[in-house]
Amino acid sequence: MDKLVVEGRHPLSGSIPIDGSKNTALPLMAASVLGDGTMTIKNVPNLRDVTTFAHVLRVAGARVQFDPAAHQLTIDAANITYPEAPYELVRKMRASFYMLGALIGRRGHARVSMPGGCSWGPRPVDLHLNGLKAFGAEIDLEQGYVVARAPGGRLSGGSFEMTPSSVGATINLLLAAVTAEGGCRIENAAREPDVVVFGEALEKMGAKIEGLGTQTIEIEGTARLYPVEFTNASDRIELGTFMIAAAIAGAPGEPIRLTNAEPEYLGEAFIDAFRQTGAHVEIGDDYVEVAAPETLQPVDITTDVYPGFPTDLQAQWTVLLTQADGRGRITDTVYSDRFKHIAELKRMNAYAMVQDDTATVRGGRSLKGAQVMSTDLRASVSLVLAGLVAEGETHVLRVYHLDRGYEDLEGKLTDAGARIHRETYDEELGEPEELKEA
Repeated sequence: MDKLVVEGRHPLSGSIPIDGSKNTALPLMAASVLGDGTMTIKNVPNLRDVTTFAHVLRVAGARVQFDPAAHQLTIDAANITYPEAPYELVRKMRASFYMLGALIGRRGHARVSMPGGCSWGPRPVDLHLNGLKAFGAEIDLEQGYVVARAPGGRLSGGSFEMTPSSVGATINLLLAAVTAEGGCRIENAAREPDVVVFGEALEKMGAKIEGLGTQTIEIEGTARLYPVEFTNASDRIELGTFMIAAAIAGAPGEPIRLTNAEPEYLGEAFIDAFRQTGAHVEIGDDYVEVAAPETLQPVDITTDVYPGFPTDLQAQWTVLLTQADGRGRITDTVYSDRFKHIAELKRMNAYAMVQDDTATVRGGRSLKGAQVMSTDLRASVSLVLAGLVAEGETHVLRVYHLDRGYEDLEGKLTDAGARIHRETYDEELGEPEELKEA
């Protein structure tokens, strides 16, 4: 198993490129199933989740080619002959569950395993299933699989209000609804840029959608969609992550440029909170420059659905608060069980405590390098950020979580001046393989 070893206290400088969005690339891959032919998706990050989803598509009958150097996917979905997504693949990541909507939209029936993914918190699929039922699907649960059918081959249409709003459910319902016989309405729909960009791709394929980016999305079903060439959005969570890295690990007053970015997708809540820390921020059309302040100010945040503060950036914000001058609070209203990184940060001498859905962090204490364990994707990167500013060496174990969402993180940070490298270790002994063999 791999770990990252970070030698702290080496300031970041220069520039860091931002890759394509994982959270948009996966729905775009699912959308390719709806087009009877070959679809090309550009600006796709080279991640484990992309590779896993490519295998899911191949099981269904698609031919998938990925050029990681060019960040380009080519998916030929002309022969979707096996409308199933098996447990062996779906358990590895929740986004594979998008095949439910995609296969109903393309074939009128699907058999998809219940999903897996990160280890934190209950994230039920009730919204997905109830929404599909509202649109006319017949659904049964069979030995851990969801079996869904559209009587007559196409959904009849209908209306569904999501409580609470959900990105994943909005995407799945859109995938199924765009080929319905009648109209479909999604109330309290997710407004995240991931959904909007994905919806724009469906429109380019021939779907008739109104209200993207609002709480009410109207879909007029069409019998057939067509494959297209589409460019994926830049990853707003990666951008926010590196903005925080620059603010805590950059030399005060020396700007770090984040390139290939689409900062408009970050949302005002994050930008406003970030500016309040005292960090200097310059935002351009396709870049963001961040200069660390002499003293970071603590800023309380509360996560919320877009355009609120992203829950996918709260773990990273926790690390920022450890470096601030004072006490700050983080309240996660989206996922209340997303604080497992706190225990690991406390191993690094952070002063933090969790009560219910709120974490309180007192800055001003130097972090110390330690061996820490990744528990999910965003917790993993938060521990790497902590290692950048800690005294001594930090060993971040189980970085397979990290590889699901950040392409070549150690390479990007190394190019920016960090001292970080990857090692293989034995999970049982907790030591590098080379030492074990010696």
